[in-house]
Amino acid sequence: MRLSILILLACLSALAARAHAEADLARGESLYATCASCHGADAGGNRALSAPRLSHLREVTIVAQLEKFRAGQRGGEGATASARQMAPMAATLPDEQALLDVAAYIATLDSPVSPATVEGDPALGADYYNQFCGACHGPGAAGNVALNSPALAGGDDWYLVAQLQAFRAGERGAQSGDRTGRQMRAMAAVLPSEQAVADVVAFIRSLSEGE
Repeated sequence: MRLSILILLACLSALAARAHAEADLARGESLYATCASCHGADAGGNRALSAPRLSHLREVTIVAQLEKFRAGQRGGEGATASARQMAPMAATLPDEQALLDVAAYIATLDSPVSPATVEGDPALGADYYNQFCGACHGPGAAGNVALNSPALAGGDDWYLVAQLQAFRAGERGAQSGDRTGRQMRAMAAVLPSEQAVADVVAFIRSLSEGE
């Protein structure tokens, strides 16, 4: 089993490296110009526009989420207003190569972690996180490519709260074909209260302090 996991990780790393090598950064920069109007020139995000920070995410994560928006697995009927706004923007990317190009360009950007906005108890949040989140997202919330789990550390705390609430409300992860979304929806549902959501996010935010 361990050998199989190592082989899988090696394959994923090779694919990620190949995607980056084949990406056209100049084209990615040009395509990102549309995204920058909301997410910022440095991909630092803009809370007023409900646009999250992107610069901490792996290319594979960005591509996967853009694919979901293009396929209607995110941003469709019953989704949040911000997700519905994002879906037509993702649809402007003309092909799979465009997704790779724009994701590779975002990976070259750097932006500071946004200020903390969520009031929660990081100690209680750590308990919840270690019970329900750490197995997939890792002890440092850095994500796990093999498990399709994105990095959480470095993300905007307001956005993490919004996404957990969307999963819990069935506004995300309910669309047909969204396997990872369904998994995440089930995990978000085990948090016992809105305060628990805030506590988990406060803990994740505390992991971003060293960025």
